[in-house]
Amino acid sequence: MTKAELKEFLDEKVNLYNNPNFIETDPIQIPHQFSIKEDIEIAGFLTATIAWGNRKMIIANAKRMMELMGNSPYDFVINHKDYQLEALEPFVHRTFNSIDFKTFIIGLQNIYVNHGGLETVFANHQQPNSMQIAIAEFKKVFFEVPHLQRTTKHISDPLHGSAAKRINMFLRWMVREDNKGVDLGIWKNISTAALSCPLDVHSGNVARKLGLLARNQNDSKALAELDTNLRFLDANDPVKYDFALFGLGVFEGF
Repeated sequence: MTKAELKEFLDEKVNLYNNPNFIETDPIQIPHQFSIKEDIEIAGFLTATIAWGNRKMIIANAKRMMELMGNSPYDFVINHKDYQLEALEPFVHRTFNSIDFKTFIIGLQNIYVNHGGLETVFANHQQPNSMQIAIAEFKKVFFEVPHLQRTTKHISDPLHGSAAKRINMFLRWMVREDNKGVDLGIWKNISTAALSCPLDVHSGNVARKLGLLARNQNDSKALAELDTNLRFLDANDPVKYDFALFGLGVFEGF
């Protein structure tokens, strides 16, 4: 395919999958349950944090997280008591356990009380065409609170080679606003031009078949390569092609 043909093909797939029907089987349905900005972003952040493995399990466990916080995540983060943290003890999603969950609640409290909230921390360090430094800086701020070393693995660091799939997906949810009803678009201080595709097995394999990615590993170098090629297709909103790559891989077995 020529560049023009590839763009036309991918744009068609974006239009096919970027609609409210996508929400029904996707973890993004969890933050969609809320209307207050802080509830949406906390629900989105925690859901994205556990977004690996079986999608039905991800959704079920994200719903469980919300229930354990009384379905008021921001109020819980800000006003929880120690005994309420103990109520999180039964929670586990794969390697993310109750110790990690408690640390994340305390880390989020620090973010809101001392750093102006999630959007502010990410926006403070954004680059014109990249959020990868911002993600690395966010991780530093997040783990200012007491924590076990094991918990740090649940937030990826692009500067240490990670594609940071889950954080990039969270940023897409929060920043993109295209009136299609999927991405929430509640963050106004970060440009869509700076967003990166949430690179995983599915999107990576499809990108390679389409000639958008040559590197074999799904790491930060592969993400940079994919970002460059997607920006040739749409410099202002490159991450929209996540819908096409993911849809082609998961729903069409491309």
